[in-house]
This record gives sequence, C-alpha cells and structure tokens, in this order.
Amino acid sequence: MTDSTPRLAVLPAARGCAQPQGVWTAAALAQKGVLPRLRKTLAQAAGSAGEWDLRGLAGFDHLGALVLWDGWGRQWPAALHASQAQRALLERVANQPALPPAAGGHASFAQRFDSLGQGVEGALAQVRGFVQIMGQLFLDALRLARAPQAGPWRDFSGSLYHIGAQALPITALVGFLIGVVLAYLMSQVLRQFGADAFIVDILGLALIRELGPLLAAVLIAGRSGSAITAQIGVMRVTEELDAMRVLGIAQGFRLVLPRALALAVAMPLLVVWTSLTALLGGMLAADITLGITPSFFMHTLPQAVRVSNLALAVGKSVVFGVAIALIGCHYGLQVKPNTESLGRGTTASVVAAITAVILIDALFAVLFKSVGI
Repeated sequence: MTDSTPRLAVLPAARGCAQPQGVWTAAALAQKGVLPRLRKTLAQAAGSAGEWDLRGLAGFDHLGALVLWDGWGRQWPAALHASQAQRALLERVANQPALPPAAGGHASFAQRFDSLGQGVEGALAQVRGFVQIMGQLFLDALRLARAPQAGPWRDFSGSLYHIGAQALPITALVGFLIGVVLAYLMSQVLRQFGADAFIVDILGLALIRELGPLLAAVLIAGRSGSAITAQIGVMRVTEELDAMRVLGIAQGFRLVLPRALALAVAMPLLVVWTSLTALLGGMLAADITLGITPSFFMHTLPQAVRVSNLALAVGKSVVFGVAIALIGCHYGLQVKPNTESLGRGTTASVVAAITAVILIDALFAVLFKSVGI
C-alpha cells in the first residue's frame, strides 16, 4: 500500500484516537475497492474512537470530507484535531442537506401501497379526462350542427390534408409490401395441398376485413396521432392555449373537433386505399408464385369476399379515426409547459392510440364475427 492510498489508522484503544492518512481526494477514492474498504473501516472505528486527528492527511477534498462525515454518522466526534481548511470543508459538508434514499432501495410496504394508490389515482384521472373530452366533442358536434357556417372548416381542411393526403405514400408502400409478403407465404402452404385458387379468398378476406383497417390505423396512430399531441403540446409550451382561454376561444371546438372530423373522414379513405394496394401486391405475388393471373384474381375476388366485409372495415375505421384523434388531443392538452412533458406525452399518446386501435378491432371482431363470413 502506497503512502497516498486513503486509509485509516486506529491507535491503541486506550487512547481511542483514529488518524485518517494518505490522500482523501476524488481521484484516490475512485480507485477500485478503495471506497468500500474505507467505509467498512470507518464504520468499525466510529464506535470505538472518540478522538479524530486529520492533520496527517496529505490531501483532502470535498468527496473525502463527505465520506468522513458519513462515516461519523453525520455528527461531530467528541474531539477533532484538524487544520482550519479541513474544518471549514467539513463544516460546509455538514451544512448540506441529506440526500433522499435512492429510488432503487428497498421500499417499505407503506411506500409501495402509497405508490400503488398514486398509480391508480393517476389512471382514474386519465380516464376522467378522456371521458370529459369525449363529452365535449359531442357538445361541440351539436354546436356545429346548429351553426355549420361558423365551424372551424379551415382547421378541418388543413388537418384533412396533413392527416389524409400526406399519408397516402407511406400507407400505399406498407400495404403493398404486406400484400406481397402474405401472398408469398400462403402460396408456399397452399401449393402443398393443391389449393392455389383459394389464395384469392384468404387474401381478400384478411386484407379487406382485418389487416387493411388495422394496418392503416396503426400507421396513422404512429404518424398523425403523435403529430396531434406534439402540435397541441407545443401550443401549451408556447402559452398559446392560455391565450386562447383568455380570449374566450373554446379549445375543444377549435382544436379537438376539426381533428376528430378530419380523422373520421380520412380513415375510411385510407383504409380503402391501403386495402387496394395490399390486394395489388398480393395479386402480383400470386401471379409470380402460383400463376394466378390478375384477371382471374379480379374476377374471383367479388365472389369470394362479400361487400359487407368492406362495409364493416369502413365502419370500424371511422371509430379508429375518432379514437386516435381523441387520444392525441387528450395527451396534448395534458402536456405541461416544459419539453420533457412534451416528449412523455407524445410517447404515451402513440402507445395508447395503438393499444386502443387493437382493442377496438378485437371488439369489432367479436361483435361482428358472423358478418360477411
């Protein structure tokens, strides 16, 4: 052990004097194994040594003083011999407030129960806020029906363009690729049983009834749902929402209603568009892998898939759109005026919207299981 290594020398018990030696600085204490060993020695000496002599230290800084102060149990020893600079450093450390326990420590049962209660209370607050925004949307829709000429049509057209028209390329690309992948994988199985022609039935039913609406809704939830939350959240950060409240402008009528209407109109169109591109990809893959010609595919598809499946897909896509808009607006209005809250709100909005879309799709699948089959 070198002379600069932090250590603690305890003189015979008769004198009961502990003498820290070496260099008690951040660089020395950061060496591997030094700090745990030193804390163990301090804990043993704290109960037996009533006198401490720091004058033999070759170096002493704030971290060394903090380690020594914690070793004393955050209280002064009975007798202390130290230089004026060492005593001043220890007094500065002693005047600092104690840090709270680390979050990763063992929490008591009361603390865990309290955390559970806070989580439940927060979840109930989210549900209450979402129900409120749904009720406000209904009232705003009645107001729009009474005076349609005073509606926020400019906001509606702008949202319709950004949410609907600008989403056409990405939904077409993803839908086309999904159709190709499904057709290619199913062709490998159907060829083994000689049921090549049934690929039209499987693709048509799967893409039109389930995958087309679900795929479009998930893409819109990630793309437009996050954008809605970010837009309203930025308005909170820049205090535009406060300005609207001061001016007497209804936030629900000008922010929530146009976005909900735009998504309710855009989602059915995007679902039909995504389903068509997915069927196009599946038709091309079926032609390449199984030799199913496009003419046979288009002739067989209306006979294999009833129109009620398309009606069901369009109907639930409206529900998807309204749910995505409400969730995006809800989390946007919950954002606090700081960038950290904006990031958390946007992330929570995307997760909640995608989860809601999947749950709504499962509910529709159960309720309308006998429709179009």
